[in-house]
Amino acid sequence: MKILAIIPARGGSKGVPRKNIKLMNGKPLLAYTAEVALEAKDLFHKIIVSTEDEEIAEVAKVLGLEVPFLRPQEYASDHSASVELVRHAVLKLEELEGEKYDAVMLLQPTNPLRIKEDIVKSLEIFKNTKTDSVISVGRAISNHPAYMKKIDENGYLGPYSICEVEGTRRQDFKPYAYFRDGAVYLTKRDVIVNSNSLWGKTITPYVIPEERSVGIDTMIDWHLCEILLKQAQ
Repeated sequence: MKILAIIPARGGSKGVPRKNIKLMNGKPLLAYTAEVALEAKDLFHKIIVSTEDEEIAEVAKVLGLEVPFLRPQEYASDHSASVELVRHAVLKLEELEGEKYDAVMLLQPTNPLRIKEDIVKSLEIFKNTKTDSVISVGRAISNHPAYMKKIDENGYLGPYSICEVEGTRRQDFKPYAYFRDGAVYLTKRDVIVNSNSLWGKTITPYVIPEERSVGIDTMIDWHLCEILLKQAQ
């Protein structure tokens, strides 16, 4: 199978400004995903970075990554969906190369704890099942849906979707709940291009270990990843 790996790295991040090239433990955040992708390069037909930002493009090239084109601004705003940038990148690359891919793996820099094993296992699941996509998920433990609350119109606290029975221990909640952690999205090319979707109709999970299932949206996430990366060294 011809698998394209796409690393998205736009310049206009808001929660952590310029996070993709902000230094984490002495090197750009982008470097962690670059290193893992290049370690697994034999599994991919090509690895590219999709960015609209020239500075990020230069950093990516120094890290050994290809940036065959700059992403149009219309796919780099706060409101742009990930599938839009992926679809653009696939079609643009196929136009430039004159050949077609079978599937695309999206590797977001905001998951620096991802390792090669996560890529390998996701690809194994994809190749051994009839699925439109494989998406990495983490198990929701302390943030199980039963714990989620809302404040009603009277100012009282109530269940958001599932009623928690007082006294229930978190390990007793069944079925287990999972959240998309963002580390891996692996999707059939035709689902992306024809259905404009990263999920498709059938999604198979890759359950990533809890210690690697951390994505960066805020500075709190950033500091947590810094600590975990130091411990992993």
